[in-house]
Parts: sequence; C-alpha cells; structure tokens
Amino acid sequence: MHNVWLIAQREYIARVRTRGFIITTVMIPLVMVGFIVGSLFLGTHQNMDRRIVVVSSDLPLAQAMQDELQKAPADAADATIPTPSASPLSLRAAARSPKFTVDVMRPATNTRATLDRNLDDNQIDGYLWIEPPTPNSPATFAYTPRSSSDQVTSAAVTGALNRVLLRRQLAHRGVASPEADALMQSVEVHTLRESRHRDRASSMISIGVLFFLMYFVIMLYGMNVARSIIEEKTSRIFEVLLSAVRPEEMMAGKILGVGAVGLTQVGIWLASILIAVARSHGISIGGELIQPSFTGQQLAYFLVFFLLGYLFYSCIAAALGAMANSEQELQQMNIFLMLPLIFCFIAVGTMITTPDSNIARVLALIPPFTPLLMYARVSLGHPATWEVALSIALLTASIAVLIWLTSRIYRVGVLMYGKRPTVVELMRWLKYS
Repeated sequence: MHNVWLIAQREYIARVRTRGFIITTVMIPLVMVGFIVGSLFLGTHQNMDRRIVVVSSDLPLAQAMQDELQKAPADAADATIPTPSASPLSLRAAARSPKFTVDVMRPATNTRATLDRNLDDNQIDGYLWIEPPTPNSPATFAYTPRSSSDQVTSAAVTGALNRVLLRRQLAHRGVASPEADALMQSVEVHTLRESRHRDRASSMISIGVLFFLMYFVIMLYGMNVARSIIEEKTSRIFEVLLSAVRPEEMMAGKILGVGAVGLTQVGIWLASILIAVARSHGISIGGELIQPSFTGQQLAYFLVFFLLGYLFYSCIAAALGAMANSEQELQQMNIFLMLPLIFCFIAVGTMITTPDSNIARVLALIPPFTPLLMYARVSLGHPATWEVALSIALLTASIAVLIWLTSRIYRVGVLMYGKRPTVVELMRWLKYS
C-alpha cells in the first residue's frame, strides 16, 4: 500500500503543477460565469418587437387579429443597475413577450410576392394569409415567418388566431363580448408537485452543468491514465519501476493519483459555479429568468457516481494503455471508451422527458451508463431506493471485475512491444498472469 501511495502522490503532484491544469482550472469557471453574464445581457437587450402583416379579404377578421396581437402584454423586461454593494451579476431579466405591430391589407395579384420580398429585406417578421371559406372548402390560415426558428412569434400568432375565431363563434351563438372574454380568461396554474420545491427548468440547468462536468472529467482523466501508461511504456521506464513495485500497485497508484487530480479540479469548478449562482439572480433563457439551484442530495449523488464512473472508465483506459504501443494506437482504441459516453448523451433526452419510464429504468442499471444516467434519474425523476442501491451495487461489482481483468492485462501488456494484441493474445495474457 505504501508503494501505491507513493505512485499516486507522484502522479498527483506532477499533474497539478502543469500549465495545462492551471489553465483549464481557471478557464472553465470563467466560461461558466461568462455564460451567466452573457445570457443575462442578451436577455435584457434582445429585440422583442415584431412587425406582422395580416392579409385577408375578411377585413373584420383581420382587424380582430390586429387588435388581439397588439393588446398582448407589454414588454416586462427590466434591468437593475448594480449598486456598489450588489454583484455585477445582479442584472435581472423578466419573462418577455413579443410586442407586435400589425398591418392589415387585402390580397391582390402581387401581394404574396411583395410580402416575400419584405421578408427577405427584413422589413417584416412574418405575414398571416387568411383565405375565407367557400361553399366547397373551409377557411385556411397560413403563417409565413421570416425565421423558422422564431417559435415564440409563431405560437403567439396561432394563439391569437384561435382566440379570435373562438370569440367569433361565441358571438354567432349570442354570447356577448364581455361574457366571451370572461369565458376565455386564462388561469395561472402553479405546479407544486416537486418534493424538493424546485422549478423543473432550474433542475434541468443544474443537472446539465453537473452532467457536463462528470462527462468531461471522466473522459479527460480516464484517458490521462492511459496516456500516462503510454508515456512510461514508450520511454522504457517500466523496466526500472517494475523492479521495485508490482504492476497492480503501479496501476492502482496511477488511477488514484489521476483521480485525485480530477477531484481537485471538479471541487474548484463546483465551488466557483456555486459562488456564481449564489451571487446572480439567474440565467436568462429565451427571455425567461431561471435561477439554478443545487441541493445537498444532488452534490452527494454527484460525488458518488463521479467516483464510481471514474473508476469504471479509468480501468478500461488502463487496459487500453497497456495494450497500445503508441499514442496513435491509443487514439484508435479510444472509441471503446467514447461509445458508452456518447450513448449517454443520446439517452439523456429520455431521462429528461421521461425519467421514470421503463427504458430509463433499464438503461440506468447498465453499468457503463449508470454513472451518468442514474445520476440524471435521481435528480429529475423518482427512482425507488432499491433501484439506486442496485445500480450502485452493479456498478461496484463491475468495477471489481474490471480491476481483476485489467490488472492481468496490465501485468503482461506493459512489457509487451510490437503489434497490437488480438483477442486470442489477450486471452493468453489472462492465462499467463
């Protein structure tokens, strides 16, 4: 155990003193803070004015659309000027709604072509073309936006059109306008289902940040274990080291030392993020102010699954490093480490939308996916206690098996040079050890 500690200490000190460690440790929090400040700045300065044209031969209907869109809630965004005692991140961005300027016109021969040119010239943001009903066909409605990504404006136009048509149908049935407005009055529903009393959007942001950190560190420092083995293997230092320590001790020391570097860096990043979040009023996304929040349970699960995930993937990386003969070969075999992590990124959408579905429950119990996907489940869903315990037990058992296999591959592979081993040769290595 003394040799393991010495190797881990050497790996830790050698890495924390590098320029790359210092640069990444400082840059990641700055990027996070820059994202918060930038989102607030963009949220308070984005232009929400929209110019829409309503084209219809039914002028009363077109004018009703004009009135409905232009009476939308006024722009509620504001920004507070930071006082000397306030944080520079104390800009606030309230939820914003588009402010519409609506023109009404009758259709003519070249109206559509003219409006298309206006769209291309950025003179208007969209136009709504209404074809009145005929004896053989119902009325048709077609909205052409300047940008297909402007879903907020498209949704506002669709909602206003539905309200106008509903009000017109109620009027045809003898319902007076004040009564129709009362019937169509929307209600505000407050969701209090979350046991942690957190907004779901805030939770998703928090999970996204921690998910990214976990993925980044597992990938970066897992591969650092393999690179460290390649460096010493190609420089033929192993012959000297193995005269004093056993291969298993060397592998354990490298995994623990590099893992400690990752924990140090993650600790600094998390502290910086928590300080930035605590001193800010939130992040503006789509004009809506969202306050991220990290709970003690989230951070505890993050630490548990981070450690287990790092051990799982670093064992695989150590085996890959022992099998490879150069950095180029290691890059080619890197796909075996990347595929499970890439799949986790693909599957995280399922975890966000349906964290308690059967497919989410099954995927979170598969050891290569457990560190990332079960962490997302316990943060966004409601897994049973036995599911979390089973996932940790399965992952721990998988790590034990990997350590057993990797130590035997490592014992022979670190001294093997030449061609890349085949599956048959790997089986022989296991028998030799």
